Amino acid sequence: MKLPGMKETPLKVPHTEPNVTGLLVNRITYLLGGIPADRRIVVVCVGTDRSTGDSLGPLVGTSLSKFRSPFFDLYGTLEEPVHAMNLDETLQDINKYIRKPFVIGIDACLGQAASVGCIQVGLGPVRPGAGVNKDLPPVGDIHITGIVNVGGFMEYFVLQNTRLHLVMRMADIISHSLFSSIMKCVRPATIPAATPD
Repeated sequence: MKLPGMKETPLKVPHTEPNVTGLLVNRITYLLGGIPADRRIVVVCVGTDRSTGDSLGPLVGTSLSKFRSPFFDLYGTLEEPVHAMNLDETLQDINKYIRKPFVIGIDACLGQAASVGCIQVGLGPVRPGAGVNKDLPPVGDIHITGIVNVGGFMEYFVLQNTRLHLVMRMADIISHSLFSSIMKCVRPATIPAATPD
């Protein structure tokens, strides 16, 4: 049983924090720890490679795809992005073909100047398109977002003029943290027990 407390509130950590990966792994592992064995982990990386700021999701997806892991399903890469035009269809496919999916939603977002470069992990869905006033379906039982630039004014222009270095660095941290967390949660159940001699 999970006790209510600090871990129920979203974690927000700068990507420059020396132990950023450790902090993210701890929080994501905690959130994945209570998933029943009959639920399948599905990672949905939202965004498009047509916008620097909005490419965080597809970059995370492409990085995760290199692991070729059998322990989760992955949607959204640079080659096959999940974006505003196909998000509804993607979510329908997930619910149609995957029994009891546990969805991890990943997306870029805009925020206050002091929060740019922060990575957030929390319960509940990510809300794609909110920063640019698009009405899209929420994604995820839990979410991981990266604050890539400042919001509040000319959002499309801001996303187009976001530094690629920042987005790639955050994507690298998120993908490695998420993969490590999934391995920590699924590996004990998948390693066969040692047989006595």
